[in-house]
Amino acid sequence: MNDQKAVWPVNYSCHFSEFREGEQFTQIHSLGLVLSGEMELDDGSTKTVFKEGELYSARKNRLLKFAKYPPKNGEIKTVTLYFDDAVLQDFSREYGYSVEKKENISTFIKPDSQPLLTFMRSLLPYEELLSTSTSAELIRLKQKEALILMLAYDPDLKDVLFDFSEPYKIDIKSFMDKNFHFNAKIERFAYLTGRSLSTFKRDFQKSFGIPPRQWLQLRRLKEAHILLSQQDKPVSDIYLELGFENLSHFSFAFKKQFGYSPSTVQAQKLKK
Repeated sequence: MNDQKAVWPVNYSCHFSEFREGEQFTQIHSLGLVLSGEMELDDGSTKTVFKEGELYSARKNRLLKFAKYPPKNGEIKTVTLYFDDAVLQDFSREYGYSVEKKENISTFIKPDSQPLLTFMRSLLPYEELLSTSTSAELIRLKQKEALILMLAYDPDLKDVLFDFSEPYKIDIKSFMDKNFHFNAKIERFAYLTGRSLSTFKRDFQKSFGIPPRQWLQLRRLKEAHILLSQQDKPVSDIYLELGFENLSHFSFAFKKQFGYSPSTVQAQKLKK
């Protein structure tokens, strides 16, 4: 039931202001380089900042938040190479890789490899060429080269890159309690718990007593109330942390649920 959409294999990104992804779901393996500014990755358990000149690699089928921060009076620039299942399956067949199932594999890593760093920088002169539909053969060669270098850096990455199995059915309650703050579609939550959408909704109702969307909003609002009353973070940071897409929707939903605005909670905290 993986609804993996086509992703262009090479992405050259630049932003003059802070940038965050809307839906926080990695549907494809990636290898990237921060060219300027900083990028923060957060999988709910680990939060890491990647600075200029540092590599990052994220695995597919995980919930992951990322934020890009430009330098002062500059822009955040990254280059990212993606690996779809077809490329990885061809590579694993050609080189005879087999996978050993392992638990607790990280959602993302920070490779410390000079050859990989040099390779990613070598993609920069190809920006215009690799952005066109006529470059398919060259892109495949670059993806293959990157995979060879990644596996030379860490041979155990084969257990991540060449695992083509679907997510298996897991406990829905513990998963949702851990990941409610990710801004992902209900279909993504269903897939990551090893269920069809209809089965997910049915099992969710049994576990929580209410539909998924209703529970998610209520759970996020309750968590927001706790954070506002206990921490000094601004409302603008908290609503993003908890999966709300915009401040106005968060403020409206918060007031409807509790009868007062988020700023009221912070004002009461300051009076104590």
